[in-house]
Amino acid sequence: MNLPPDKVKLLCQYDNEKKWELVCDQERFQVKNPPSAYIQKLKSVLEQGGGRKFKRRVQESTQVLRELEISLRTNHIGWAEEFLNEENKGLDTLVDYLSFAQRAVTYVHTHTLKALRYSRLLSQKNHLHLCIMCLRAIMNYQLGFNQVMDHPSCVNEITLSLNNKSARTKALVLELLAAVCLVQGGHKMIIAAFNNFKEVCGEKDRFEKLMEYFTNEDNNIDFMVACMQFINIIVHSVENMNFRVYLQYEFTQLGLDSYLEKLNDTESERLQVQIQAYLDNVFDVGAMLEDAEAKNTIIEHLEELQEQNTQLNTRLQQCESEAVEKTSELEKQLTQSRKEVELLKVAQFAKTHTHTHTHTHLLLLLFPGCEAFMCVKSKKPIKTKYRMPLLNWQALMEEQVAGTVFTELDDESVLGELNMDVFEELFKTKAQSAPVNVGTLKVKVAHKTSSKITLLEPNRAKNLAITLRKGGMSTAQICTAIQTFNLDLLKSDFLELLERFIPSDYELRLIENYEREGRALLELSEEDRFMVAFSKIPCLPQRISTLTFMGNFSESIQLLKPVSIYVRRMHILELNIKLKSDEKKILIILAFGNYMNSEKRGSAYGFRLQSLDLLLDMKSTDRKLTLLHFIVSIIQEKYPQLQNFHTELHCLDKAALVSLDSILADVRSLEKGMDVVRKEFLQQKDSAVLTNFMSNNGSLLDSVVKDSKTAEEVYHSVVEYFGENPKSTPPSVFFPVFARFIKAYKVMKLLPSMPSMPRVPQVDLIAELKHRQMKPLVREGKDGAIEDIITGQPGVTLYRKPLP
Repeated sequence: MNLPPDKVKLLCQYDNEKKWELVCDQERFQVKNPPSAYIQKLKSVLEQGGGRKFKRRVQESTQVLRELEISLRTNHIGWAEEFLNEENKGLDTLVDYLSFAQRAVTYVHTHTLKALRYSRLLSQKNHLHLCIMCLRAIMNYQLGFNQVMDHPSCVNEITLSLNNKSARTKALVLELLAAVCLVQGGHKMIIAAFNNFKEVCGEKDRFEKLMEYFTNEDNNIDFMVACMQFINIIVHSVENMNFRVYLQYEFTQLGLDSYLEKLNDTESERLQVQIQAYLDNVFDVGAMLEDAEAKNTIIEHLEELQEQNTQLNTRLQQCESEAVEKTSELEKQLTQSRKEVELLKVAQFAKTHTHTHTHTHLLLLLFPGCEAFMCVKSKKPIKTKYRMPLLNWQALMEEQVAGTVFTELDDESVLGELNMDVFEELFKTKAQSAPVNVGTLKVKVAHKTSSKITLLEPNRAKNLAITLRKGGMSTAQICTAIQTFNLDLLKSDFLELLERFIPSDYELRLIENYEREGRALLELSEEDRFMVAFSKIPCLPQRISTLTFMGNFSESIQLLKPVSIYVRRMHILELNIKLKSDEKKILIILAFGNYMNSEKRGSAYGFRLQSLDLLLDMKSTDRKLTLLHFIVSIIQEKYPQLQNFHTELHCLDKAALVSLDSILADVRSLEKGMDVVRKEFLQQKDSAVLTNFMSNNGSLLDSVVKDSKTAEEVYHSVVEYFGENPKSTPPSVFFPVFARFIKAYKVMKLLPSMPSMPRVPQVDLIAELKHRQMKPLVREGKDGAIEDIITGQPGVTLYRKPLP
């Protein structure tokens, strides 16, 4: 049945009875003739040419082409292979017939009345269109596509078929050519075909007739979309920048840019998408040249700086020799001073030691909260055997860790338990090269705007007309509904649109001046008359705000229902994320960081949580091991009870998705909106609509406000526990740090040995385009791929996003 794999899988699940029904249906709808029968009938028309009985043969061949297209599309794959085999050479016959039909149609310009009659007959029977449909069906098979690409004239004949009056046929041809353009070698073949088209059809410039059809067929939107899509692909699917700019210039010279400006207001969304895709990809050559000049200036400046740097290095070397002697003398003086300080400390300690305990007890009585500060021990510098790389964490100082988890950690005792020699050997420093930053070029597209002054600005009047049509009510109905708070007539989306047209002060003056002149309202347009009536509603902005809030309130409350769920999650995380005393050893990261940094930067008392991300970046000397991998191995060996510390932290990903600031802002917005409704209610206590709204929704809002405050308090408690600032650390930053660390930790646990971590590839859009052209080749792929390209199946796009 020549089904795609997903359909085969579905069919295999049917029982035998259902399968048999499908087989019978397939047999009933299949064309029974063998391929040779169709080929022979087409050859007979070609061999006999015009001649006698030409009209009857054309009618017969019309039916032959229809049946052939259905057979190629619906019969099993073996039938199509037989049509294309060496014995039948069906593709050759079809291309010959396409050439005959195509030339017969174009003979009208230069040949006799008899040729004109043949042309009209073939056009009426849609022979060109049927031939192209047959070729499309053939190209949907891998074998057929290969033959088309290898055929000496097939793509040329398909391209020449653009030269006819049928917009439907031209659209089909352009879709097929666009699909060919996207496969390997296809773009070059299409360019060659249009060179041939130029020569055969006597064009002055390449693509001249294509642009002529595009600008003249403005009544056929399908053809215009296909044409714009083809132009988009032929220009922007080229990797070579120079060639791409040249193709862009060709179409600019043929008037494409000016015509696209005229199409700015097209109502066709499909056409607008293709036009925008083309404009987004246009290369602004002038801007690129400016960027290149700026780059050259920077390079020259860098060369000057390098020269200055060389001179400074020379002077520095001269100064160093002088400094060595001075340093030696200063070191001797410093050693002597240290000895004197130690002697003074010993003498002082002897005098005061007996009173120390009493003083400490007294300090705790006077300042009950100071024990957290007093428990922070001073950090001793750590001497390492080798020079270690610096872990570029964000360190917390002694005064910043009071009351946090770090006051409960003893990294010095951890280091006492571990043999750090292996660690030093693995992570000692060696020279590394710095990454290179590559600049990108920006493509700028200028858009022109224009405005004219009338009673209502033209674009505003046009947009108001569209809004009123959507409302489906008269001016009187709309104004009455606003004054009576009729939410049954005034839907939320309509109110939001209407809010944009609350008259400005300038528009109010225009209306006032018009009325002062005593001119009739009937002389105004419908939109202007609406604005006059609209402006007469008392307290209009407040009314619209009140109605919009009331209309959206139910939906807004539903959207904020997750706040209560978030509060429960935060309570769970608060209990679990404040690690148990034994689990705090998972933060032995502090010990390793201090071991690496202490000698050069001094010891840290804590670190910012974002420093956890650095554990994957810090590599061993041979670049085969990361610091995180080493720490995981230590945990498995020394602290096996900590291996599953993460099992209780199962809400992290969901907590990270919540924007607490947005929730609080939404709640504040609801409170402000309710205040507006409350003020309106105090002025119109006789309004049943406002009375019911206030009584039904006041307590509901109070509950949401209470939950939001609880969520904020619990979140602040958790964040402050880790020494972070809640104001600058939203959930989208705080929780993903833990999630990423746990995810990387789990991966490291699964590794049997310590291989080097894979590098994340950098995305290069030009390389991606090349990959797009190289990878999904129909020649190397599956049957049906060309149909996927034409119909825009998932994963296949017929226009590009902007390239840098």
